[in-house]
Amino acid sequence: GLIHVSEMSWTKTISDPSEMVNIGDEVEAIVLSIQKDDGKISLGMKQTERNPWEDIEKNYPIGKIVEAEIRNLTNYGAFVELEPGVDGLIHISDLSWIKKVSHPSEMLKKGEKTKAQVLSVDKESKKITLGIKQLSENPWESIEKTMPIGTTVKGVVKKITAFGIFVQLENHVDGLIHINELSDQPIGKIEDIVSVGDPITARVLKIDTENKKISLSMKTDGKKDDIVVGKKKKKTPPKDE
Repeated sequence: GLIHVSEMSWTKTISDPSEMVNIGDEVEAIVLSIQKDDGKISLGMKQTERNPWEDIEKNYPIGKIVEAEIRNLTNYGAFVELEPGVDGLIHISDLSWIKKVSHPSEMLKKGEKTKAQVLSVDKESKKITLGIKQLSENPWESIEKTMPIGTTVKGVVKKITAFGIFVQLENHVDGLIHINELSDQPIGKIEDIVSVGDPITARVLKIDTENKKISLSMKTDGKKDDIVVGKKKKKTPPKDE
């Protein structure tokens, strides 16, 4: 009888029978069809085992939270094993609401276990997509309520660039203070005002939820309020009249 490569495994893509069996091996198989006229018998090995994809939609409904081992990391995501023969993909875009992840290894490690939420199940194509960021609330959905324009916010200087500083706010969202918004007075180097790691207080100028951007300012607009930089308070010098 003939066991076609497509009938050897439910979960593996077999290109050559030697990947599963060797000459002389005894195997268990089920008769699939008999063609008396041609003297042919078709057999199947995979039919002797349960097809893990048969009840996949029932076992992994959309929204279900699972814990799985990370099997492989690629440029576009992480593959996890949900059960023997059933893998799922966590796409890189579904790792975090706020972090710009360039490679899954920045957040995940092969061999470790992670929790994720089932996003979609394609039984026919044998594909399951999962997400980690869906386990927490998307801060951008409520940011206009929690940090309306004009609100005073606190954060920590995360990065200094030629055009300004990036600040990680208390909700872990990053905001940008442009160099023109760092002080009411002309400045030389940004490093003369702040350093990476400094806690600061700033004011929300603009929120762009679509592009996930927040513009901040440390200017006082002529007010005699204190500007908090690091652990010190700097009195804003009055503008010349």
